[in-house]
Amino acid sequence: MLVREAHFPGRAPIDSYGDGGFRFAEMSHRGSILCVPSGIYGWAPNKPADLDLKAFEKVFEEQEEIEVLLVGTGNDLVPLPADLKAAFREAGIMADSMSTGAAVRTLNVLLSEDRAVAAALVAAD
Repeated sequence: MLVREAHFPGRAPIDSYGDGGFRFAEMSHRGSILCVPSGIYGWAPNKPADLDLKAFEKVFEEQEEIEVLLVGTGNDLVPLPADLKAAFREAGIMADSMSTGAAVRTLNVLLSEDRAVAAALVAAD
């Protein structure tokens, strides 16, 4: 059996979230997701403590097309570590952490305005 990395090519609003996953583009994904200009990817971090520079490699690969990064930290707001904030600032990306629900709502608004936005969303209950 062939197992492929979860990936939806392109940008799409998030239709719903919760119960440990997300629905978007008439599909669903269980676990966290990373939404960048090249698409929506399954994402390994499952709790805020997992957020480190390695987790955001794809964001830095696409930094030229990203002005704002929304980081959904699950059910509750967890501030980003100072080293991550500094790395994003150096890359020219404004990163803002918030609960995953708030990040999803903000992402959808910014996508509707065709803004250069990305989102890293830790799955929420």
